[in-house]
Amino acid sequence: MDLSNARWRKSIRSGASGGNCVEVADNLPGVVGIRDSKDPTGPALTFEPAAWRAFVAQVARRP
Repeated sequence: MDLSNARWRKSIRSGASGGNCVEVADNLPGVVGIRDSKDPTGPALTFEPAAWRAFVAQVARRP
């Protein structure tokens, strides 16, 4: 999977110090990329957009 054109972003809740964050790239057609912000040249996971939306919806429902 070619993620060279991905525009990565962190959550606004990650804070100024960075910390343990993931970055998401959702600007590519048909795929959402996820990577560790501390290792931007390391491996990335990819998901179909529907699977990513389902995951985010479940996380948002947690107390």
